[in-house]
Amino acid sequence: MILVDTSVLINFFKGVENEKVNKLTWIINNSIPFEINKYIYMELIQGSLNMKEFNKLKDYLESQRFFDLKNGIESYEQAALIYFKCRRKGITIRSTIDLVIVQIAVENKLFLLHDDRDFSQIASIITELKEY
Repeated sequence: MILVDTSVLINFFKGVENEKVNKLTWIINNSIPFEINKYIYMELIQGSLNMKEFNKLKDYLESQRFFDLKNGIESYEQAALIYFKCRRKGITIRSTIDLVIVQIAVENKLFLLHDDRDFSQIASIITELKEY
């Protein structure tokens, strides 16, 4: 299963063509389900230009499967540990939400489709994170 990050979905909705958007387009055209989470959902709808776009995005995204953290506070501790491990290797992750997204992908054994260098840097340290 594939967790699709905000970085790909924003470009997809804007009509940008790149390798990651092409992968998402292939997924959609082949009726392969993909997943999001509440953080990706929130990031996407908060960027709406108006209420019409907000409602359109909301309706579409609500039809996707949502994944979440599985282990309560321990999951957040593990997300913080990802930051700690990356920082010890000289990599500073800019977004706490990205750490939670990674932890959701790892816990649920999801491939992460993204267009964000932070995720690739995390994957170089956290081998459980599988990029799509």
